[in-house]
Amino acid sequence: MTSRPRLNRAALGALPPGVERPGYALGLLTTGIVHLGLGAFHRAHQALYTDMVMRPEEPVWGISGVSLRSEETARALAPQDGIYTILERGAETRCRVIGCLTGTIGPTGLTELARYRLADPAVRIVSLTVTEKAYCRDPDGGGLDRAHPAIEADLRAPRTPRSAIGIIVEGLRRRLEDGAPPLAVVSCDNLTANGRELRRIVLDYAAALSPGLAARIDAVTRFPCTMVDRIVPATTDADRDTVAELTGQFDAWPVVGEPFRQWVIEDDFPSGRPAWEEAGAELVADVRPFEDMKLRLLNGAHTAIACIGLLCGLQTVSEAMACDVVAGFADRLMQDAAETLDPAAALDWRGYRTALLERFRNPGLRHLTAQIASDTSQKLSARILPVVAARLAAGRPIDRHAFVMAAWIRLLEGSDEGGRRLEISDPGAGPLRTAAGAPAAVAAADILGRRNLFGETGGDRRVVAAVSAALEDIRCCGVLAAAERCGRSVP
Repeated sequence: MTSRPRLNRAALGALPPGVERPGYALGLLTTGIVHLGLGAFHRAHQALYTDMVMRPEEPVWGISGVSLRSEETARALAPQDGIYTILERGAETRCRVIGCLTGTIGPTGLTELARYRLADPAVRIVSLTVTEKAYCRDPDGGGLDRAHPAIEADLRAPRTPRSAIGIIVEGLRRRLEDGAPPLAVVSCDNLTANGRELRRIVLDYAAALSPGLAARIDAVTRFPCTMVDRIVPATTDADRDTVAELTGQFDAWPVVGEPFRQWVIEDDFPSGRPAWEEAGAELVADVRPFEDMKLRLLNGAHTAIACIGLLCGLQTVSEAMACDVVAGFADRLMQDAAETLDPAAALDWRGYRTALLERFRNPGLRHLTAQIASDTSQKLSARILPVVAARLAAGRPIDRHAFVMAAWIRLLEGSDEGGRRLEISDPGAGPLRTAAGAPAAVAAADILGRRNLFGETGGDRRVVAAVSAALEDIRCCGVLAAAERCGRSVP
């Protein structure tokens, strides 16, 4: 593999005919978007949409990608002129080379980013895929957590910010100072009402510096909500080998995705945007119904599959879905969740559920259960608890969603049912691990009673009782036997 020529701009002409490539001149590309969080998901999703609709006569929507925590992506893509490959794994395996990155910035370049790149009048959009943690939200009130170490540091030195929120505000301040055109700041993270949440946090931070600054930012900046959906598993060396075989070139930093992709966007861009709808994006007035369906069906089922699968020693989603118990439980869980969706939105949840089951079974994707289970302590509030609250309000059973929370608490004990140690990244779960080993009723009450994570719904006695019973059943009989009983219980 390493003996092959390195993928870069000069090598594009040597790509085999079957490999899709940019349809515009890379040498004419200019930066119109700055993206914070240059991870695999962005490169397999928003960057792909942008690359597909870049007009040869007006290549003005190039993306300057920013890695906030690691230099690894910037180092890997620099020798490749920012070019990389998307490997699409489905019934067929396909490759597309993406060329819309105009540059990459790592942590050492963040000061330059805030001072100059974000202030560039040619930049019209700032987008983010930084995960829930990077929004630095107050766990109690939901606004800015001013006690967060990153926020505290940036408020002390606002001209040299390191956090995503601090960088955005400093960039917006400089644009106001310079008279640059207004921006759309676009969250593409799995947060409920992500644009409204981002606006609230940005304005909280700006107000901490100056109430006048917050008012000026709010007057001109837009924060459209979005919903994103594509399964993007971690890239492996085997994936790099496949890319080399299909393209004849070595790509150090390809990404892998499933054939399915979806992007729903509120159309609120004060200074223009790419024609993303030409690549299949849906531009709408209100994202909320789509967001609810995705969070409650896809993300909720994903969490269930990951937690149950990990306890059984199953490493990937497709392996877990090959187990009839897991697949049946996930299907019924989605049906429960669908009952809580807004009927006025007329969403085709049945078709969506069928598509999800097919996607989950895709053997071409090695989507790790441990990857999905990361940061579950931060995810349950959006994926599971809204369904629980809605079903309680409607007088409906909550057994299956309570079971997911119980399986997660069992995961916190740190080993699967075969005694193998589990390594799951979830910094927010640190204080919970000791509590998880207590008797079921004690563990459920202690963990779910933490309002900063689970609000009023988690502490509801009916929720605590249901989770406690499920946890006891998992510990007593094993997760598969318990899931089978729960999966076929009365809906």
